[in-house]
Amino acid sequence: MKKHKEKIYQYEVVFDTNGEGYTVTVPHLPGLVTEGDNLREARAMAKDAIRCYLEALLKDKMLRRPTEVRREKVGVCA
Repeated sequence: MKKHKEKIYQYEVVFDTNGEGYTVTVPHLPGLVTEGDNLREARAMAKDAIRCYLEALLKDKMLRRPTEVRREKVGVCA
C-alpha cells in the first residue's frame, strides 16, 4: 500500500482589524477571505480556509508551488 506523503505549504497571512475581530486574507490565494472574533480564532480560521483552498486546487490538479515574495517598506516624500 502506498503512503500518502503530505507537503507543508507556507503562506503569508494578513490580519486586518475590523472593529469586531479580524478579517483574514492570503495574498497568494486570490479570493480567500475569512474572519475571527479574536486573533486566536482568526488564525484557526485561516488555517482551515487555506487547507480547504489547497484541497480544491489539488483535486483539480491546479496547485502550483508558491513563489517567494519580498516585502519592504518604502518612504516617499510628497
